[in-house]
Amino acid sequence: MADYQERPATTTTVIERRSGGGMTFAILLLVVVVAVAAFFLISSESKKDNAVSTAATQVGQAASDVGDAAKDAAGAAKGE
Repeated sequence: MADYQERPATTTTVIERRSGGGMTFAILLLVVVVAVAAFFLISSESKKDNAVSTAATQVGQAASDVGDAAKDAAGAAKGE
């Protein structure tokens, strides 16, 4: 018999590198920017609502003060 070893056929392995890590980072950055913008927008709306509420309260108090002054003036005019 033959005194040799059969050699396996040579094979070539191709490793392809997948890219796209930059796109994932860009999408993640976009999500963070949108979240921060939404936070500030909601916070700004809340401050505006509080300012309107405070102004309405002050107007209501001023109207009450005017009403009290009118009652006092009417009482003084009648001679009470």
